[in-house]
Amino acid sequence: MNDAHSRQLLEDFILTRAIEEKMLIYLRQGKISKWFASYGQEALSVAASHALSKDEYICTMHRNLGAFVSRKVPLRRLFAQFQGKAEGYTKGRDRSFHFGSMEHHLVGMISHLGAQLGLACGLALREKLQNTGKCVLAFTGDGATSQGDFHEALNVAAVWELPVVFVVERNYWGLSTPEHQQFVFDSFNQKGPAYGMKTLSFNANDMIEASAKFKKAAEFARKKGKPILIEANTFRLRGHEEASGTKYYPEGMIAEHEKKEPMALLRSNLQPWGVSESWIDEKLDESKLLVDQAFHEALALPNVNYDRLESINDLFAESIPTENKEESTTELRFIDAIHQGIDVAMRKWPDLILLGQDIAGYGGVFKATENMLEKYGEGRVRNTPLCESAIVGTAMGYAISGGKSMMEMQFADFVTTGFNQIVNNLAKLHWRWGQSVDVVIRMPTGAGVAAGPFHSQSTEAWFTHVPGLKVVYPAFPSEAKALLLSSFNDPNPVMFFEHKALYRTVKEQVPTGEYFLDLGKAKVQKEGSDITIVTYGLGVHWALELAENAGNSIEVINLRTLVPLDFESIKKSLAKTSLVVVLQEDIAVGGYGEHIASRIARECFELLDAPVELVSSDPTPVPFSAGLEEGFLAKSKLEGAVEKILKY
Repeated sequence: MNDAHSRQLLEDFILTRAIEEKMLIYLRQGKISKWFASYGQEALSVAASHALSKDEYICTMHRNLGAFVSRKVPLRRLFAQFQGKAEGYTKGRDRSFHFGSMEHHLVGMISHLGAQLGLACGLALREKLQNTGKCVLAFTGDGATSQGDFHEALNVAAVWELPVVFVVERNYWGLSTPEHQQFVFDSFNQKGPAYGMKTLSFNANDMIEASAKFKKAAEFARKKGKPILIEANTFRLRGHEEASGTKYYPEGMIAEHEKKEPMALLRSNLQPWGVSESWIDEKLDESKLLVDQAFHEALALPNVNYDRLESINDLFAESIPTENKEESTTELRFIDAIHQGIDVAMRKWPDLILLGQDIAGYGGVFKATENMLEKYGEGRVRNTPLCESAIVGTAMGYAISGGKSMMEMQFADFVTTGFNQIVNNLAKLHWRWGQSVDVVIRMPTGAGVAAGPFHSQSTEAWFTHVPGLKVVYPAFPSEAKALLLSSFNDPNPVMFFEHKALYRTVKEQVPTGEYFLDLGKAKVQKEGSDITIVTYGLGVHWALELAENAGNSIEVINLRTLVPLDFESIKKSLAKTSLVVVLQEDIAVGGYGEHIASRIARECFELLDAPVELVSSDPTPVPFSAGLEEGFLAKSKLEGAVEKILKY
């Protein structure tokens, strides 16, 4: 094995071990605050990384230091990351390995470990659709295989035949929980066939065996275009992180496994490598000096200071300007405008893919994607298994690698099973390590269609609360199309809410071609002088109905976009009317209207002649029966609230 590649593999392993040993010292010295050691299992990630080309993506975890070393991530910047310095990859905003580097084709983790696997599916889908012949490798721990994301991602990869190498680091422990309390099967060799995929199991501490098996797995994924599951057997010699310790380990377990760790195995079998033990010691000493130099260079860097404006500005990638052309118009229903917007987007952006349950041949339950399969093919219009978390992850991974993706939540209510990927991964990515992610999640939402408590909820406030998501909520067909196209054009994650009750009840003249509206711009839907109603979605139609029949002059503000919020338009209206009702379909507590009302009271107090009135639906789940639903909804309370404020 004394060739250049084998020698580099060996040197990367030694450098990784040197970093591990030095980090334990720096931690005791108080120079870093936390360390998740891969000591004793470094060979795994080094061998896996060397099995891939430098331009093949790796989705990393917290014990994959060897991947960063093998991909030649600059040590000074890596150590700056560990120290929370501004020169690190996250500007001090996230810890240790919670970052990615697209330059090195490394996609960083979040603390919810299974989430990485869905991203790997998206990265692999893009490689497949572009016919690159490349694979993607994703690490996860044996503890994380208990999460639903593991099942969902493996199922998606198998069904779609994606070239993913899934690596389970079987190191016996999930924090302090031993593996026999995580699962009862003997080997992950029993798991792979259940998903219809090939499985390999081997001693990942043996670099010779690990190197050969990882290469075999990568070649399989590339040539067959299918996923493969690897059980990489190793052992965690240190605690989950150093502060947790290893007191819960059975007596003698660590000593037993120290004899089998990668460095011990290497020293006991040097002949295949063509090196001596003194050479290893020399390289280890050289590596430690290199590590110490780079670490102290990073240590000398200035500490990061909080810059409020920079932090807020880093939340979103810069928006892309749009330009409207003169177009003819045609009368469309709301759902038809959505359909036309998707169609225009599919023609404009060839890298755009559509994902969702029943969206292909069936056209979606509301027919927003009807005939899209025939026009754009099964590569770009994809029925998904029933696994929202993995599909959000897939949409995200596809976008990270330069694509553009749309996911349809069949109903906004179903978003709960994909919640983690949206709020902890999708939303935070650009702020954490500067990676834009071009994903639109369409959310058929709202009550008034007698669909009951699991298909009628107003969920927009769940996401307006999460920094890093744009939230759009149109009320009319023309703005639905325009705002959808603007959402596709925006390089940030967008939650796009479409009220189901508007799909086939509202018609309007809509421009036939490309048509955009700026996100974050409200519209005065009806001018008035006596009182302002601030609302969005179906609420706009409730307000207009009242305004048309009222004896007073009511101004209606259609927000159109909730995040970013056009508060200046609200202020401008209040300067004229001095009275305001905030109307939302959601319940009061924690609703977005409550936020708007609070902000008006705080920032526009001097403009008001009466308290801010919030009109909302009753604080219960949405009832099924039409009569019950009518009584529940905010519409039934709107007229009384307006009369109350006018009389104040």
